Amino acid sequence: MKEQKYILKNQNSFELKDIFECGQCFRWNKQEDGSYTGIIKDGIINVKKENENIIFTGKCDGNIKDVVEYYFDLNRDYEEIKQKLANIDNYLKTSIEYGKGIRILNQDLWETIISFIISANNNIPRIKGIIERLSQKYGNEIEWNEKKYYTFPTPEQLKKVTVEEYKKLGLGFRDIRLYETTKMIVENKVNLEKMKCNPNTQEVKKELLTLSGVGPKVADCILLFSDLKRFDVFPIDVWVRRVMNDLYIKENDEEKVSKLKIEKIAYEKFGDLAGIAQQYLFYWRRES
Repeated sequence: MKEQKYILKNQNSFELKDIFECGQCFRWNKQEDGSYTGIIKDGIINVKKENENIIFTGKCDGNIKDVVEYYFDLNRDYEEIKQKLANIDNYLKTSIEYGKGIRILNQDLWETIISFIISANNNIPRIKGIIERLSQKYGNEIEWNEKKYYTFPTPEQLKKVTVEEYKKLGLGFRDIRLYETTKMIVENKVNLEKMKCNPNTQEVKKELLTLSGVGPKVADCILLFSDLKRFDVFPIDVWVRRVMNDLYIKENDEEKVSKLKIEKIAYEKFGDLAGIAQQYLFYWRRES
Protein backbone atom coordinates (compact mmCIF):
# COMPACT_ATOMS: atom_id res chain seq x y z
CA MET A 1 0.00 0.00 0.00
CA LYS A 2 1.25 3.47 -0.81
CA GLU A 3 0.49 6.74 0.93
CA GLN A 4 -2.27 8.77 -0.70
CA LYS A 5 -4.06 12.07 -0.21
CA TYR A 6 -7.50 13.32 -1.21
CA ILE A 7 -9.03 16.75 -0.61
CA LEU A 8 -12.80 17.09 -0.56
CA LYS A 9 -13.82 20.70 -1.15
CA ASN A 10 -16.88 22.50 0.20
CA GLN A 11 -18.55 19.39 1.60
CA ASN A 12 -21.74 20.02 3.57
CA SER A 13 -22.85 17.83 6.47
CA PHE A 14 -19.36 16.72 7.51
CA GLU A 15 -18.13 17.53 11.02
CA LEU A 16 -15.45 15.28 12.52
CA LYS A 17 -16.73 15.26 16.10
CA ASP A 18 -20.31 14.64 15.01
CA ILE A 19 -19.30 11.67 12.84
CA PHE A 20 -16.75 9.99 15.07
CA GLU A 21 -18.26 10.63 18.51
CA CYS A 22 -21.95 9.98 17.90
CA GLY A 23 -21.64 6.34 19.01
CA GLN A 24 -21.53 4.59 15.65
CA CYS A 25 -17.82 3.64 15.48
CA PHE A 26 -15.00 2.58 17.80
CA ARG A 27 -11.74 2.69 15.84
CA TRP A 28 -11.29 6.42 15.34
CA ASN A 29 -9.16 8.47 17.72
CA LYS A 30 -8.78 12.21 18.03
CA GLN A 31 -5.28 13.60 17.48
CA GLU A 32 -3.59 16.62 19.07
CA ASP A 33 -4.30 18.75 15.99
CA GLY A 34 -8.04 18.00 16.13
CA SER A 35 -7.95 15.50 13.26
CA TYR A 36 -9.03 11.86 13.62
CA THR A 37 -7.11 8.74 12.67
CA GLY A 38 -8.75 5.37 12.14
CA ILE A 39 -8.74 2.03 10.39
CA ILE A 40 -10.88 1.42 7.32
CA LYS A 41 -10.70 -2.31 6.58
CA ASP A 42 -7.07 -2.84 5.42
CA GLY A 43 -6.00 0.81 5.52
CA ILE A 44 -5.16 3.63 7.90
CA ILE A 45 -6.66 7.08 7.26
CA ASN A 46 -6.32 10.49 8.90
CA VAL A 47 -9.16 12.98 8.42
CA LYS A 48 -8.63 16.69 8.98
CA LYS A 49 -10.91 19.66 8.38
CA GLU A 50 -9.41 22.96 7.24
CA ASN A 51 -11.99 25.69 6.66
CA GLU A 52 -14.56 23.99 4.41
CA ASN A 53 -12.15 21.38 3.02
CA ILE A 54 -11.84 17.81 4.29
CA ILE A 55 -8.33 16.37 3.89
CA PHE A 56 -7.85 12.59 3.86
CA THR A 57 -4.34 11.12 4.04
CA GLY A 58 -3.16 7.59 4.66
CA LYS A 59 -2.45 4.15 3.28
CA CYS A 60 -5.20 1.98 1.84
CA ASP A 61 -5.92 -0.65 -0.78
CA GLY A 62 -7.35 0.95 -3.90
CA ASN A 63 -7.88 4.62 -4.66
CA ILE A 64 -8.29 6.70 -1.51
CA LYS A 65 -11.01 8.81 -3.17
CA ASP A 66 -13.13 5.73 -3.82
CA VAL A 67 -12.48 4.36 -0.33
CA VAL A 68 -13.56 7.50 1.53
CA GLU A 69 -16.50 8.26 -0.78
CA TYR A 70 -17.97 4.86 0.04
CA TYR A 71 -17.04 4.73 3.73
CA PHE A 72 -18.30 8.25 4.52
CA ASP A 73 -21.42 7.84 2.37
CA LEU A 74 -20.45 10.94 0.39
CA ASN A 75 -22.83 10.31 -2.49
CA ARG A 76 -25.88 10.62 -0.25
CA ASP A 77 -27.54 14.05 0.06
CA TYR A 78 -27.64 14.65 3.80
CA GLU A 79 -28.81 18.23 3.28
CA GLU A 80 -32.00 16.86 1.71
CA ILE A 81 -32.41 14.33 4.53
CA LYS A 82 -32.01 17.03 7.17
CA GLN A 83 -34.53 19.26 5.45
CA LYS A 84 -37.13 16.48 5.38
CA LEU A 85 -36.60 15.60 9.03
CA ALA A 86 -36.43 19.22 10.23
CA ASN A 87 -39.91 19.79 8.80
CA ILE A 88 -41.39 17.09 11.09
CA ASP A 89 -41.19 19.10 14.32
CA ASN A 90 -39.07 21.60 16.24
CA TYR A 91 -37.54 18.92 18.47
CA LEU A 92 -35.99 17.19 15.49
CA LYS A 93 -35.02 20.50 13.94
CA THR A 94 -33.12 21.41 17.12
CA SER A 95 -31.35 18.03 17.28
CA ILE A 96 -30.32 18.33 13.62
CA GLU A 97 -28.88 21.79 14.20
CA TYR A 98 -26.83 20.34 17.07
CA GLY A 99 -25.53 17.32 15.09
CA LYS A 100 -25.59 18.86 11.63
CA GLY A 101 -22.32 17.21 10.61
CA ILE A 102 -23.34 13.59 11.25
CA ARG A 103 -22.91 11.10 8.44
CA ILE A 104 -23.75 7.43 8.92
CA LEU A 105 -20.67 5.40 7.95
CA ASN A 106 -20.59 2.35 5.67
CA GLN A 107 -18.59 0.16 8.04
CA ASP A 108 -17.62 -3.40 7.22
CA LEU A 109 -20.48 -5.73 8.18
CA TRP A 110 -18.33 -8.36 9.91
CA GLU A 111 -16.46 -5.76 11.96
CA THR A 112 -19.72 -4.04 12.90
CA ILE A 113 -21.30 -7.31 14.08
CA ILE A 114 -18.40 -8.14 16.39
CA SER A 115 -18.00 -4.53 17.57
CA PHE A 116 -21.63 -4.22 18.63
CA ILE A 117 -21.64 -7.62 20.31
CA ILE A 118 -18.72 -6.25 22.35
CA SER A 119 -20.70 -3.04 22.99
CA ALA A 120 -23.48 -4.82 24.93
CA ASN A 121 -23.68 -3.45 28.49
CA ASN A 122 -20.38 -1.68 27.97
CA ASN A 123 -18.97 1.86 27.76
CA ILE A 124 -17.17 3.38 24.80
CA PRO A 125 -13.60 3.57 26.27
CA ARG A 126 -13.80 -0.08 27.29
CA ILE A 127 -15.31 -1.13 23.94
CA LYS A 128 -12.49 0.64 22.09
CA GLY A 129 -9.89 -0.98 24.33
CA ILE A 130 -11.22 -4.51 23.74
CA ILE A 131 -11.42 -3.99 19.97
CA GLU A 132 -7.89 -2.60 19.89
CA ARG A 133 -6.50 -5.58 21.85
CA LEU A 134 -8.39 -7.98 19.59
CA SER A 135 -6.94 -6.27 16.51
CA GLN A 136 -3.39 -6.13 17.88
CA LYS A 137 -3.40 -9.84 18.66
CA TYR A 138 -5.15 -11.23 15.59
CA GLY A 139 -5.25 -8.52 12.89
CA ASN A 140 -2.59 -7.39 10.42
CA GLU A 141 -0.02 -4.74 11.31
CA ILE A 142 0.19 -1.49 9.32
CA GLU A 143 3.03 0.95 9.89
CA TRP A 144 2.40 4.60 9.07
CA ASN A 145 4.20 7.74 10.24
CA GLU A 146 6.41 5.60 12.49
CA LYS A 147 3.39 4.21 14.36
CA LYS A 148 1.88 0.74 14.28
CA TYR A 149 -1.80 0.15 13.62
CA TYR A 150 -3.78 -3.07 13.33
CA THR A 151 -6.61 -4.12 11.05
CA PHE A 152 -9.75 -5.72 12.42
CA PRO A 153 -9.29 -9.52 12.26
CA THR A 154 -11.23 -11.45 9.64
CA PRO A 155 -13.41 -14.49 10.50
CA GLU A 156 -10.58 -16.69 9.21
CA GLN A 157 -8.09 -15.01 11.55
CA LEU A 158 -10.40 -15.67 14.51
CA LYS A 159 -11.60 -19.16 13.64
CA LYS A 160 -9.12 -20.96 15.93
CA VAL A 161 -9.36 -18.50 18.86
CA THR A 162 -10.68 -20.18 22.01
CA VAL A 163 -13.12 -18.83 24.58
CA GLU A 164 -10.26 -18.70 27.09
CA GLU A 165 -8.15 -16.58 24.74
CA TYR A 166 -11.06 -14.14 24.32
CA LYS A 167 -11.46 -14.03 28.07
CA LYS A 168 -7.84 -12.86 28.44
CA LEU A 169 -8.66 -9.82 26.27
CA GLY A 170 -11.18 -8.64 28.86
CA LEU A 171 -14.34 -9.61 27.00
CA GLY A 172 -16.15 -10.85 30.09
CA PHE A 173 -19.46 -12.62 29.35
CA ARG A 174 -19.04 -11.72 25.65
CA ASP A 175 -16.21 -14.24 25.13
CA ILE A 176 -18.50 -17.18 24.33
CA ARG A 177 -20.62 -14.95 22.08
CA LEU A 178 -17.66 -13.94 19.90
CA TYR A 179 -16.57 -17.56 19.72
CA GLU A 180 -20.01 -18.84 18.70
CA THR A 181 -20.72 -16.06 16.20
CA THR A 182 -17.33 -16.48 14.53
CA LYS A 183 -17.97 -20.22 14.25
CA MET A 184 -21.37 -19.59 12.61
CA ILE A 185 -19.84 -17.22 10.05
CA VAL A 186 -16.84 -19.44 9.27
CA GLU A 187 -19.12 -22.46 8.81
CA ASN A 188 -21.36 -20.34 6.55
CA LYS A 189 -24.44 -20.90 8.71
CA VAL A 190 -25.00 -17.18 8.21
CA ASN A 191 -23.87 -15.75 4.87
CA LEU A 192 -22.93 -12.08 5.18
CA GLU A 193 -22.74 -11.46 1.42
CA LYS A 194 -26.26 -12.81 0.88
CA MET A 195 -27.44 -10.65 3.76
CA LYS A 196 -26.17 -7.54 1.96
CA CYS A 197 -28.15 -8.50 -1.14
CA ASN A 198 -31.46 -8.97 0.69
CA PRO A 199 -33.55 -5.77 0.46
CA ASN A 200 -35.99 -6.91 3.16
CA THR A 201 -34.80 -5.33 6.41
CA GLN A 202 -36.92 -7.52 8.67
CA GLU A 203 -35.64 -10.72 7.04
CA VAL A 204 -32.05 -9.54 7.48
CA LYS A 205 -32.75 -8.60 11.10
CA LYS A 206 -34.24 -12.03 11.76
CA GLU A 207 -31.06 -13.63 10.43
CA LEU A 208 -28.83 -11.34 12.50
CA LEU A 209 -30.78 -12.37 15.60
CA THR A 210 -29.62 -15.96 15.09
CA LEU A 211 -26.05 -14.86 15.88
CA SER A 212 -24.85 -15.34 19.44
CA GLY A 213 -24.86 -12.06 21.36
CA VAL A 214 -27.10 -10.24 18.89
CA GLY A 215 -30.36 -9.01 20.42
CA PRO A 216 -32.85 -6.53 18.90
CA LYS A 217 -30.90 -3.38 19.80
CA VAL A 218 -27.54 -4.77 18.61
CA ALA A 219 -29.19 -6.03 15.41
CA ASP A 220 -30.63 -2.57 14.71
CA CYS A 221 -27.21 -0.96 15.29
CA ILE A 222 -25.62 -3.43 12.86
CA LEU A 223 -28.31 -2.71 10.27
CA LEU A 224 -27.86 1.05 10.60
CA PHE A 225 -24.11 1.49 11.07
CA SER A 226 -22.69 -1.19 8.75
CA ASP A 227 -22.63 -1.30 4.98
CA LEU A 228 -26.08 -2.89 5.17
CA LYS A 229 -27.12 0.77 5.58
CA ARG A 230 -30.78 0.44 6.58
CA PHE A 231 -32.29 3.74 7.73
CA ASP A 232 -35.64 2.05 8.43
CA VAL A 233 -34.55 0.77 11.87
CA PHE A 234 -34.63 2.57 15.22
CA PRO A 235 -32.07 1.33 17.79
CA ILE A 236 -33.31 1.97 21.33
CA ASP A 237 -30.97 2.37 24.30
CA VAL A 238 -31.34 4.31 27.55
CA TRP A 239 -30.67 7.68 25.86
CA VAL A 240 -33.14 7.07 23.03
CA ARG A 241 -35.80 5.85 25.46
CA ARG A 242 -35.24 8.98 27.54
CA VAL A 243 -35.41 11.47 24.69
CA MET A 244 -38.45 9.81 23.08
CA ASN A 245 -40.26 9.76 26.41
CA ASP A 246 -39.36 13.36 27.24
CA LEU A 247 -40.39 14.69 23.84
CA TYR A 248 -43.28 12.53 22.69
CA ILE A 249 -44.57 10.06 25.32
CA LYS A 250 -44.18 11.89 28.65
CA GLU A 251 -44.58 9.00 31.10
CA ASN A 252 -43.55 9.76 34.68
CA ASP A 253 -41.39 6.63 34.76
CA GLU A 254 -39.46 6.30 31.50
CA GLU A 255 -38.44 2.71 32.31
CA LYS A 256 -42.08 1.67 31.94
CA VAL A 257 -42.20 2.88 28.34
CA SER A 258 -42.15 -0.16 26.07
CA LYS A 259 -39.87 -0.43 23.06
CA LEU A 260 -42.90 -1.27 20.93
CA LYS A 261 -44.51 2.04 21.84
CA ILE A 262 -41.30 3.95 21.05
CA GLU A 263 -40.90 2.14 17.72
CA LYS A 264 -44.53 2.81 16.77
CA ILE A 265 -44.11 6.55 17.33
CA ALA A 266 -40.74 6.59 15.57
CA TYR A 267 -41.99 4.90 12.42
CA GLU A 268 -45.18 7.00 12.34
CA LYS A 269 -43.20 10.24 12.65
CA PHE A 270 -39.93 9.50 10.84
CA GLY A 271 -40.86 6.74 8.39
CA ASP A 272 -37.99 5.22 6.41
CA LEU A 273 -35.60 7.84 7.85
CA ALA A 274 -36.14 6.60 11.42
CA GLY A 275 -32.52 5.46 11.81
CA ILE A 276 -30.95 8.79 10.95
CA ALA A 277 -33.58 10.62 13.04
CA GLN A 278 -32.61 8.39 15.96
CA GLN A 279 -28.98 9.33 15.56
CA TYR A 280 -29.66 13.08 15.64
CA LEU A 281 -31.90 12.70 18.71
CA PHE A 282 -29.49 10.34 20.49
CA TYR A 283 -26.42 12.54 19.91
CA TRP A 284 -28.25 15.74 20.90
CA ARG A 285 -29.64 14.28 24.10
CA ARG A 286 -26.42 12.52 25.18
CA GLU A 287 -24.07 15.40 24.41
CA SER A 288 -26.19 18.37 25.45
